[in-house]
Amino acid sequence: MRFVIVTGMSGAGKSTSLKMLEDLGYFCVDNLPVPLIGKFAALALEPNSELSKIAVGIDVRTGLKKVEDALKELKEAGYSCEILFLDCETDVLIKRFKETRRAHPLVGNGRVEDGIEKERELLKYLKKNASYIIDSSHLLTRELKTELDNIFSKNKDYGNIFITVLSFGYKYGIPSDADLVFDVRFLPNPYYIDELKLKSGEDKEVQDYVMGFPEAGTFLSKCLDLITFLIPNYVLEGKNQLVIGIGCTGGKHRSVTLADRIFEKLSENKEYGIRVEHRDIYKDSLRR
Repeated sequence: MRFVIVTGMSGAGKSTSLKMLEDLGYFCVDNLPVPLIGKFAALALEPNSELSKIAVGIDVRTGLKKVEDALKELKEAGYSCEILFLDCETDVLIKRFKETRRAHPLVGNGRVEDGIEKERELLKYLKKNASYIIDSSHLLTRELKTELDNIFSKNKDYGNIFITVLSFGYKYGIPSDADLVFDVRFLPNPYYIDELKLKSGEDKEVQDYVMGFPEAGTFLSKCLDLITFLIPNYVLEGKNQLVIGIGCTGGKHRSVTLADRIFEKLSENKEYGIRVEHRDIYKDSLRR
C-alpha cells in the first residue's frame, strides 16, 4: 500500500504529475482539503479496500495552515505517507504564468512574483518534510515522467537531485544557470582538422580524436571524482537541481564529447535523475 501526497509550487507540474501517477495505476484525488486527508486515508486504506496505490494533490488553495496537524494525524493512526514536492525556479514560474495568462492563486490580479514568494513561505514545512523533491525548471515532460516512473513504479532509490550535463561554447557565453563549469579548451581542437571540422562531438571520428589524447582521459577521471564527491554533499544541503557546464570554444566538438562521457558515467548511478544537453552544437552550421 502506498499513500502519496503530491504538492509543490503552482505551475511546477503538480497536476501533470498526478495524471502521470494515474497512468501508473494510482487512484488520484486533486485539491483535497487538508483537514479531510486523515478521513480519506482511513476510508481508502481499509483492510478490505481494493485500492493499493493512492495519490492526493494539495496546494495553497486547500488549507495548508493545518497540514502539520494532518500529517501528525496520519502518523498517529499508523499510516505510512510519502510526500512528493514539485519545485521550480521563480523566473521559470513567472514565464509559465505569462504564457498561460493565468493569475497566481495567492494574488489574483496582483504581481505573480509576489504570489510565488508567499507560496514558497507557506510550503516550507511540506518541502522540508518531503520524501522526494523534483525541480521541474528544466525538465521536459518525458523526463518528468521518467523520474516519476523510477520512484513510484520501479521503486528505485531517489537522491532528491536532478543533474543536467550541459555542453556550451564560450563564444556564446557561459550558461547563467550553471553550478559547475569545466573548461576543456586545453585539448586540441578538431575544428582545425579538415575532415572533422564539419562534424560534431556526436560523431565517432571526433570522439576518437578528442579522447585519443591522454589529457582527455585524465580530465574525465578527475572531473568525475570531483562531481561524485560533490553530489551527496549538495543533496545534504538541500540542493535539488545541479547543472554541470562543459565548455569549449564553439560548443561543438570537445565539450560535446566530454559532456557525453560524463553523462554516460554518471548515468550508471540510478539514485538521481540525469540528462545531457548540447546548447550550441548546431549554432555554427546555422550561421553558415
